Amino acid sequence: MTDLPKRQLGRTGLQVTMLGYGAMELRGAPRGRDVGDQQAQTILHAVPDNGIKSAMIRLSRWIGRAALALLCAILGYQILTTAFASQESVVVPGPALDNPKAAGPTQTAVLAGGCFWGVHGVYQHVRGAREVLSGYSGGTKATADYETVSRGESGHAESVEIRFDPKELSYGEILQIFFSVAHDPTQLNRQGPDVGTQYRSAIFYADESQKRIAEAYIAQLDRAKVFGRPIATKLERLTAFYRAEAYHQDFLLKNPSYPYIVVHDLPKIASLKKVFPASYRDQPVTIETAR
Repeated sequence: MTDLPKRQLGRTGLQVTMLGYGAMELRGAPRGRDVGDQQAQTILHAVPDNGIKSAMIRLSRWIGRAALALLCAILGYQILTTAFASQESVVVPGPALDNPKAAGPTQTAVLAGGCFWGVHGVYQHVRGAREVLSGYSGGTKATADYETVSRGESGHAESVEIRFDPKELSYGEILQIFFSVAHDPTQLNRQGPDVGTQYRSAIFYADESQKRIAEAYIAQLDRAKVFGRPIATKLERLTAFYRAEAYHQDFLLKNPSYPYIVVHDLPKIASLKKVFPASYRDQPVTIETAR
């Protein structure tokens, strides 16, 4: 059995911030507020990198996982997920420019919005999605592996490839879900507790049509001041998508009680169902069903 990758808990609607030697601050925080996270970052950066910092980080992650497990035991996963979801989604208008829905060959969209587990999980529940994969985009094949990408020096972003039926789902609708429930597009080179260019918000466009739609949509949302601050999402030409390791595929479905999933990703699924009921499907597409 593969060991599950470690990710910090951080915060979504409920903020779990590690201060000093594992002291924990737990408080509500609206989406996009990073004050607590910045305090924790400042404290850790002030510690000499002589092994003490690593020990502090490991201790804080352990305490965070234990705290979340206790919260889940007391409140139940369903209650906790609903609480987080209430502050996670932002309802955004649909794109003014989009491709019309029409029968045709399966199309592909590649998006990056922080940890790929949650973005992957969202689109598995979207009607019209035929296959959803986690992977890496923005770098070379030689550096397209989890350990290398996690160091933040490969140029890759954790990404998700969505193969979709253009008769059921448009590219613009995919982007609307991306900006509304899949991630916070106002965070630069991070998502919640995950910091680095590998967690950047990016749209990897496959052709000029996708580029035009994405550019126009970002400008539309910025003009409307939907988020209260500028969108940080970057447009990057898709050169390649490298499929991630097998244990990352369908990760959310296989590990629904994993603490990081409970805090950061299950609320996205709940938000998708609430905000886009017509696009939501209960039975997700998986690696097996896509074959």
